[in-house]
Amino acid sequence: MIEALNQCVEDVAALNSKLILLVGVPGSGKTELLNALAERRQLGVVNVGAVLGQMLLEVPSGRRHAEAGGIFKDVATAHAVDGLILFDNIELMFDCSLKLNPLDLLKRQAHVRRVVAAWPGDLTAGRLTYAAMGHPEYQDYGVDGLVP
Repeated sequence: MIEALNQCVEDVAALNSKLILLVGVPGSGKTELLNALAERRQLGVVNVGAVLGQMLLEVPSGRRHAEAGGIFKDVATAHAVDGLILFDNIELMFDCSLKLNPLDLLKRQAHVRRVVAAWPGDLTAGRLTYAAMGHPEYQDYGVDGLVP
């Protein structure tokens, strides 16, 4: 599996959108696979919840939704190595109070560099989802232009 993922990372380098999503529910092995890729490529995995959360604590709560996207961009820029970044624990990006579109933010980063992200959800019938329908953080996207 790690060989296939490593080759996919190489293959997307020539594409306009360089986003690879590791899709699965919690406990399905996404983090383990990301860590194996990080070890192979000698780089770190960005724990988005920890890093973004820490930076957002310094922003007044009334301004967090306005600054979260820019902070995420800064985090990605600071942690990218050789045109590649690995993201895990992205659940904070779905927090309703931040008013973010997590997939859009990942896609934007994937136009400048290769991005491999663990997506804590499901991929069914060409639809990428996060949370259950009816949940406040529920998100549903088409997968056009993605490499899930």
